[in-house]
Amino acid sequence: MFIISLLSKTAYDQDHMNIYIPDALRDLLPPSLLEQCQAQTFPKGEKLFHLGKAPEYMFFIVSGEAVLSRVSGQGEATILQRCKGGFLSEASLLTNSYHCDAIATRAGTAIALPIKAFRDALNYEDFSLKWIKLLSKEIMRLRTQSERLGLKDIKSKLIHLIQTEGSKGILALQSDYKSLASEIGVTHEALYRAIATLEAEGILKKSPQALCLLKPKAIS
Repeated sequence: MFIISLLSKTAYDQDHMNIYIPDALRDLLPPSLLEQCQAQTFPKGEKLFHLGKAPEYMFFIVSGEAVLSRVSGQGEATILQRCKGGFLSEASLLTNSYHCDAIATRAGTAIALPIKAFRDALNYEDFSLKWIKLLSKEIMRLRTQSERLGLKDIKSKLIHLIQTEGSKGILALQSDYKSLASEIGVTHEALYRAIATLEAEGILKKSPQALCLLKPKAIS
């Protein structure tokens, strides 16, 4: 079960913040939703929600990390979204059931918002426009992910991930290499082999905390 840490029945008022709400979320939400924010902590390995269950809350990850994961018929898990900060599973807002599992890969804290109240708040034009802008950014992220998953070569997928998700050719790892393999849709054994090959070719350097491209300009 989710460990719920409600610090106050009223999470927000004009004069005092009883729970920590990130500026990005505070700037986005109307007062009617801010009043219903609930702080929830979760340990590593916890499922925030389950495949097939009816959505009750919209989650905003404040700290830690959670992923959306779906298991194929062959038993391989694919990461559909990796969230280190921001909304998790925006698509669940207008669905009758979750289409995947949300699993915490690092312990942290989330803000939970009742789905029904969130839907009702979209009737306000100012909030609905802000929400559309946020979803537009998510669409761009998903297009990048789709481009990466469409690459045939594992080495190309890995390099693409570092170039698009990293900074200056360095991808800091927020979890482990097994999770990274799921994110690019390959087995962890295949990922290790690809990393070893790229290291031998002098293209990549691996450490426990990061992957660094040594020849980023040489990669097309």
